Amino acid sequence: MIDKSLPLIDLHRHLDGSIRLDTIIDLAQKHDIPLPGNTVDELRPFVQITEPRPGVMAFIEKFKYMVGVLADYDACRRVAFENVEDAYREGIDYIELRFSPLFMAEPHQLDPKGVVESVLNGLEEGRSRFDVQVNAIGIISRTYGPDQGWIELESLLAYKDQIAALDLAGDEVNFPGRLFRDHFKEGREAGWHITVHAGEEAGPDSIWQAVEELGAERIGHGVSAVQDPLLMEYLVENRIGIESNLTSNLQTRVVESYQDHPLRRFLEAGILATINTDDPGISGIDLHHEYEVAAPAAQLDQVLISQAQINALRIAFLGEEEKEALLRKSTSHFENRNE
Repeated sequence: MIDKSLPLIDLHRHLDGSIRLDTIIDLAQKHDIPLPGNTVDELRPFVQITEPRPGVMAFIEKFKYMVGVLADYDACRRVAFENVEDAYREGIDYIELRFSPLFMAEPHQLDPKGVVESVLNGLEEGRSRFDVQVNAIGIISRTYGPDQGWIELESLLAYKDQIAALDLAGDEVNFPGRLFRDHFKEGREAGWHITVHAGEEAGPDSIWQAVEELGAERIGHGVSAVQDPLLMEYLVENRIGIESNLTSNLQTRVVESYQDHPLRRFLEAGILATINTDDPGISGIDLHHEYEVAAPAAQLDQVLISQAQINALRIAFLGEEEKEALLRKSTSHFENRNE
């Protein structure tokens, strides 16, 4: 169960994988975009995972209608704003929302820079309306290749002061991180934190590369780290966090069951591993599900669940004063509830 004396934090959530079903329908009607269903119930099987373990490609296919309705910049602003509102409704205290400008721009040939501006405007609108702290993470989508990666990077750098970190996501096997060394050198020089999707589809070498060549402070997924004891020790000694995504990894068949997920082993080894949602709109879950259903199924007891929450605060892309303020706020709310 969630430890209510600690902040509730989600460090790995794709805002373009967390679009409301009714928003998809509304935007499709507004822009005359055909959908396979006209109601939420009719649309759900085409957008959300309805099988226990459908595989990576079936998971990726679900993005088709999510990003397919991003027909203009206002749609991008709207889904970013609604992501903040949804995080607030979940009771989340701090969230890092990540997005790929090219991925969002591609279906309707939008300008990636305009997508970045619109998303950041939506996040700021959400911050001003709801009591939840938000940081943005920009993604370079490796699937488009390194040349397109420069376009994506430039669109993010145009708003670098409003973005906390740079991420690399997409096809890990066919587009290895070494192709993006120069991109991430520029990202570090811009003052950004670095997190990299690695060890999800590829092995431990992908994680080593992300850390040693891209400068990753955190690893998204990182499932294959468990195969390399030296890597496990390195992650502990260098305080490199892992952003675990239990249900997502089950649905993409990265693991065969919750019980097979290495999160418990990461936590027991002292790795700064955390619990996150990934693409909750596609997975059909929220952060409460990951803590209350997925984590116990992955054999995490209350001590390890609380440790995952502590880890999330420790590796959040926040200053120390901001972290202390989050902790004070949670402690105060917890004490007030129990008086």
